Amino acid sequence: MAGASVKVAVRVRPFNARETSQDAKCVVSMQGNTTSIINPKQSKDAPKSFTFDYSYWSHTSVEDPQFASQQQVYRDIGEEMLLHAFEGYNVCIFAYGQTGAGKSYTMMGRQEPGQQGIVPQLCEDLFSRVNVNQSAQLSYSVEVSYMEIYCERVRDLLNPKSRGSLRVREHPILGPYVQDLSKLAVTSYADIADLMDCGNKARTVAATNMNETSSRSHAVFTIVFTQRSHDQLTGLDSEKVSKISLVDLAGSERADSSGARGMRLKEGANINKSLTTLGKVISALADLQSKKRKSDFIPYRDSVLTWLLKENLGGNSRTAMIAALSPADINYEETLSTLRYADRTKQIRCNAVINEDPNARLIRELQEEVARLRELLMAQGLSASALGGLKVEEGSPGGVLPAASSPPAPASPSSPPPHNGELEPSFSPSAEPQIGPEEAMERLQETEKIIAELNETWEEKLRKTEALRMEREALLAEMGVAVREDGGTVGVFSPKKTPHLVNLNEDPLMSECLLYHIKDGVTRVGQVDVDIKLTGQFIREQHCLFRSIPQPDGEVMVTLEPCEGAETYVNGKLVTEPLVLKSGNRIVMGKNHVFRFNHPEQARLERERGVPPPPGPPSEPVDWNFAQKELLEQQGIDIKLEMEKRLQDLENQYRKEKEEADLLLEQQRLVRGKRESNRAWRWAICRF
Repeated sequence: MAGASVKVAVRVRPFNARETSQDAKCVVSMQGNTTSIINPKQSKDAPKSFTFDYSYWSHTSVEDPQFASQQQVYRDIGEEMLLHAFEGYNVCIFAYGQTGAGKSYTMMGRQEPGQQGIVPQLCEDLFSRVNVNQSAQLSYSVEVSYMEIYCERVRDLLNPKSRGSLRVREHPILGPYVQDLSKLAVTSYADIADLMDCGNKARTVAATNMNETSSRSHAVFTIVFTQRSHDQLTGLDSEKVSKISLVDLAGSERADSSGARGMRLKEGANINKSLTTLGKVISALADLQSKKRKSDFIPYRDSVLTWLLKENLGGNSRTAMIAALSPADINYEETLSTLRYADRTKQIRCNAVINEDPNARLIRELQEEVARLRELLMAQGLSASALGGLKVEEGSPGGVLPAASSPPAPASPSSPPPHNGELEPSFSPSAEPQIGPEEAMERLQETEKIIAELNETWEEKLRKTEALRMEREALLAEMGVAVREDGGTVGVFSPKKTPHLVNLNEDPLMSECLLYHIKDGVTRVGQVDVDIKLTGQFIREQHCLFRSIPQPDGEVMVTLEPCEGAETYVNGKLVTEPLVLKSGNRIVMGKNHVFRFNHPEQARLERERGVPPPPGPPSEPVDWNFAQKELLEQQGIDIKLEMEKRLQDLENQYRKEKEEADLLLEQQRLVRGKRESNRAWRWAICRF
């Protein structure tokens, strides 16, 4: 299996609402595994064609015989990668493409039947196979982690205590890893589904408070899959450990096409920095394979993303890339760039090995390192009493071996880490003479922490997972997010009678992810001493309240009462007095928080009475875009004029910057001319 190429697939989606409204033309076509694209401005030119392992045509509907469904994508890519994981290889699937190209849909999908993406299908298939293959001589364990990389900072999505950015470090045995990232034990697909749901909730809450969308951050869902087998002849136990990395990359975009400015422009710069670095790494690895490259330097450490994906890109991993494409002529440049990106990626070859070693080997190597570090600290004058608090846990290993237990392949040379406090310099035994006492102590503590994790029993891991689950639920309950009526894991569900709010978000993956009950009596919304806790721009300490009052006919009437000075809009109109809500109303609080009000019992009673639906939303889906458009229209803002004004502003900014650049160029030309004149004058004097 060593030396296998990265498997590359491309998938084209249907037109979205924006493209349809602009009468976009399809410039992408597919024939077998070949994908072609036509330049809309040079239609007479020959199409540019690219050949990949798979070309998925999802531009039409399921009635089209060429249509590629979510299940087909999983069968071709997900099943193969899962098979490699059972063989003991590390595997990675990552999705790349411009914002809105369909990456998240391919990876995560939707909850509707037949709409699930690669990640949930793979997780469900994993446990189905585990349940079939379990025996007295073969046992399995599964642990998961879920993190987000936003503006070069790593955030743990499964640990409610993790507030700040986590540090990325490198260990000589384990390779690059995220320090203190929670790794939770799971025993069924339902456990994984709940953790993914909780991770997406954490991502949604943080994103709404910071006015970002998930397409502006990279998400990495990792499964550590361990297979333990007992050889009856020798009496020895052995393990095969696979790390399954499922990566949803942030969308690549140009500032001019997205209209980004201010904080969004800074976010975009960080996104494009990491994606540019990923492109450099892919290009360098491709050149290395084709012998075009003189140096074997690979810039892994130029960004957090590439440093963490180091093993998956040209290292110990079986890797697949899915490139998501827009079919529209207005996105021609971005689509062509994505195709070229994918074309380079297929040239990379990974040297995957089966991670099959006794667990004790890794424990021994780590304990030897602890001994070396202790000797180093003693040699540097640190007393034994200072080291007394640091004890190595002895005993046979009972934990799960992380990632790969075999010694890592020699690392490619890498650049010094960026000085943003996120990446820690790598360390190796050969570098020990240069290590100071503080760094050695830090390394010693970190290594002993890793040993303690490896020696954790499965029961201890399950207890830790349950404790974190309860903390997550307590945090969400404090914010007013609904928990299942049976007291189980937090999840999205639609109560049969209770009025409630569901969040709407610019990113479909985040929409309808959070549900807030409106209880009988008064439900307060704001930042301090409230039932529904919201934070962020323009949210007051006491923002508004909902009154839920039963009527004589049995119907429950819900009234929204805004607090003084708090910006609250219903169906785009500013609310200044108490307003009776109807099921389906769109509510905007502050600048970022958008909700849809649902009243199941009210809707049922109106259907029974034959009440015609009020004039409201047309066939257009009532999502975040609809609510924002409605808000602008009700405020008297013409969207077309606003876009023309923004375009005019960008053109004025471009002209201004061009004039400044031309002026600077002219000044440099004059200075250069003056220098040359002076040089000629001095040369003439020297001649005479």
